[in-house]
Amino acid sequence: MKSRKLKHTRRRATILTAAAASAVAGVALLPNWNAGASTTVEPQVDAQTKAAFQSLADAVFTDRTNALVDRPRHGGKKAVSEGVSGKVELSSGIGRTENAARKQLDDRKNRLARNGERYSAGSTKVTLDRTEVKGRTAVVRVTENTTLTYAKVTGGEPGTTGFQAHHELTFKADSNGSWKVTKIREAADGYLAVNQLAQPKTTTAAVKTTTTTPAAPRAAITKRPPAAPKNLTGGEYDYQAMAAYAEKHWTNYNPAYPDFNGAGAGGDCTNFVSQSLKAGGWKHVPGYVYDYTRWFGNADIQSHSFVGVNEWSWFAQNSKRTTSLANVYQMDVGDVLQVDFNKDGSKDHTMIVTSRRNGVPYLTYHSTNTLRRSVTSIISSYPNAAYYAYRT
Repeated sequence: MKSRKLKHTRRRATILTAAAASAVAGVALLPNWNAGASTTVEPQVDAQTKAAFQSLADAVFTDRTNALVDRPRHGGKKAVSEGVSGKVELSSGIGRTENAARKQLDDRKNRLARNGERYSAGSTKVTLDRTEVKGRTAVVRVTENTTLTYAKVTGGEPGTTGFQAHHELTFKADSNGSWKVTKIREAADGYLAVNQLAQPKTTTAAVKTTTTTPAAPRAAITKRPPAAPKNLTGGEYDYQAMAAYAEKHWTNYNPAYPDFNGAGAGGDCTNFVSQSLKAGGWKHVPGYVYDYTRWFGNADIQSHSFVGVNEWSWFAQNSKRTTSLANVYQMDVGDVLQVDFNKDGSKDHTMIVTSRRNGVPYLTYHSTNTLRRSVTSIISSYPNAAYYAYRT
């Protein structure tokens, strides 16, 4: 090799000179032939790709809705999300997770049917709220709006139940620029939806009760308990007004109050129930915000008892504005249900009854925004939780 290089010194010099001239004239061409240049396709997140993100999310949550409906899914055909392919699709791991999720929801549908509740139809629409891209990772926030139609099992059911939930999907791009979903999670306020799968995280720290913070007795969840009649008219409070307020503002938040959804805010459930009670006649009890024996709330200031789950319970019992019910099925319009999901002594969620049909209470609540969900459905999703029912 050494002797061959010596023989062709002039020719090599000529080539190098030409190459040097070319480099000066066209530096921009260097990356095209430079050794080690990447041939990886960079991912593009244009309008078309964002639309594909939205469509896939819609397919995933439509499949979950269909699993709750009392009919064969798509006439026995495969799930909508399984038919999605191309530049945006489910990863194999998420595909297995969603298969398991649909099986869990199908089991929930069967438990509901055994307790006299079925859904005859369902509709899901997903809108894309935000897309954040960092390198080959896209984090997509979406809002799911789902409506389920109650089948007429007893003939007295409401027409529909519905909810609005927020989800976050993580997409990863491969070397060819194709995107796959690698993670699906509920947003900060996304729990207690009809199609919620995982046990919700507790957003309120455990509270040690003392003699000054009265502990409510738990309510049984067995069906057909002794009746607990409630006079809905002619009393101190307007229970229909409470229900009307809740059903008006379950998604259309009242700007006269702050919204406590979002990271670190703790959730809007009790704030929403307090607003509903106020609309039906509960009066403010002014005072120090940390004093649970006080109750008040407006756009500028709210007592902890107005917005806090446990603090509301303490105020409601201490003020004698509520009495405890022995069974959740005894609740009527304007009554309140609280849940301690993990039975740690700290209540986690507050809901209000806006309808009662054929002995079944239907609840409306925030975080996740939900309209007329039956107590049967809630118990079917969280059979091991502790429940507290309040007659208002």
